[in-house]
Amino acid sequence: MKHQYVGDVNDYGKYALLRALAAGGANRIGVCWMLTPDGGLDGGKLAYLGQPERYRHFDPDLFDLLKRASAEPDWRRLDTIEASGAIPSATYFNEQVPVGIEPRSAFFERARTALAQCDLVFFDPDTGLDVPSTPITRSDARKYVFLAEVANTYRAGKSVLVYQHFTQNMPRDQLVAQCGARLRDVAPGAAILAFRTPHVFFLLGLHPASPGSLHDAVTAAANRWSDKSHNVVRLHPDN
Repeated sequence: MKHQYVGDVNDYGKYALLRALAAGGANRIGVCWMLTPDGGLDGGKLAYLGQPERYRHFDPDLFDLLKRASAEPDWRRLDTIEASGAIPSATYFNEQVPVGIEPRSAFFERARTALAQCDLVFFDPDTGLDVPSTPITRSDARKYVFLAEVANTYRAGKSVLVYQHFTQNMPRDQLVAQCGARLRDVAPGAAILAFRTPHVFFLLGLHPASPGSLHDAVTAAANRWSDKSHNVVRLHPDN
C-alpha cells in the first residue's frame, strides 16, 4: 500500500468490503497496511468519484469520504482513513515493510502483536501474494505478502484477507483459482472466497473458529457483492 493510492477506485472496493466485514464494529478488523514508499503513477483511478449516480449507492458515506480526501493532496494519506473511523473499531499496523529476511520477520512479529485481538487480519500489499521470480531478499519483495506470512496469522486463529492485483501473464479465472488453491494448502478448514472487481480481487480465508458474527458478515457481503463488474467466487469448500 502507498499513501498515493488513497481514494483510488480499488481503495473504494477495499474499504467497502472491510466495512461490510466489520459489521458496524461487531467484528474486530486488523489492517496490516504493508506500507511502501510513494512513487510511480499508480493510484490515479479517480474518475469514478465524478460519477456518484453510478458508484455512490454502494457505500454513500465511504464514497463521500474518499471524494473529500482525493480533493486535498494532504488528505490522500492513510492517516485520513484511520482517523475517519471508516472501518469501525479497526486496529491498524502502519509501518513500512523493510528489506531483508530478519527485518521483515521482525516486522511481522510486531504486526502480529499489534493485531492479536482481531478476528480478521487484512494484508494490503502493493501487488498481492508472492511470486517465484521475486525472492524475499530482494527490495521489490516489499510489494508482496508471502504465503508463509499469511499462514502464520491463520495458524493463530485469525481469518485472513489479502489484496491481489490481476496480472498480465495469466487469465483471471486461472489466477483466482491458483491463489485460492495456495491459500487452501496453508489454511486447513477455511472457507475460501474471492471477491472480484474489474482490476483486483480480495482473497478471503474464513477461519472456522472465527465468531459467528464474522461468518454472518461474510455471507451478507457475498450476497451484496454482485453487479455487472463484481462477483464472488467460492473456492473451498466447493458448492
